Formats: sequence, C-alpha cells, structure tokens
Amino acid sequence: MKKKIPQFKSEEEERDFWQSHDSTEYVDWKSAERLTLANLKPSVKTISLRLPESMLEELKLLANKRDVPYQSLVKVFLSDRIEQELMVKQGHNKSVQRIANKAGSR
Repeated sequence: MKKKIPQFKSEEEERDFWQSHDSTEYVDWKSAERLTLANLKPSVKTISLRLPESMLEELKLLANKRDVPYQSLVKVFLSDRIEQELMVKQGHNKSVQRIANKAGSR
C-alpha cells in the first residue's frame, strides 16, 4: 500500500518535500496515465539586469540575425549555460535525464 501524499501549504513546501522523498513510495507509476497540460505556463519573475551598452547591442544584433527578441535570446543563452553547469556539478547521467524530461514537456 502506498503512502498518502500530504497536503501542502505552498508550492515551496511541496518542492521541499519532493526533493527529500521518493515519489515511488506515494504514486503507483505503473498505472499512471500520461497527461499533457497544453495551456500550462511556467511561473516567471521580472528582474532588472544591468548590462554594458556594447553587450546589449551585440545581443540585439545576434537576436536580429535569428529573428527573435533579444530577451528571448538571453533566456536561451542562460538556459544553455545553466544546463552546462548542472552537467558538470551533478554528473552526466542526471543531466541527460533532466534534458529528456524537459524535451518531453515541450
């Protein structure tokens, strides 16, 4: 018999819980159904970032060549670099799994 998933007061509390618990003790993944949440949008937070003007101009040039907004290009660059850093720190196997999960959710 599986353990009962507790009620959480916030997303942060739930995140903390799942980082320290094994979901297989709570969920029967063999009987789970795949679900696509097409309208789900990730939480975003607006930040202020100070960049040298020359760097901003170069970003805008690169973005223009790719026909994307420069803010989107910055997010792509940051995402790629974060993945690289995580691969180094957590090991190749964990990162490959994360990339596969990320690709499956797109």
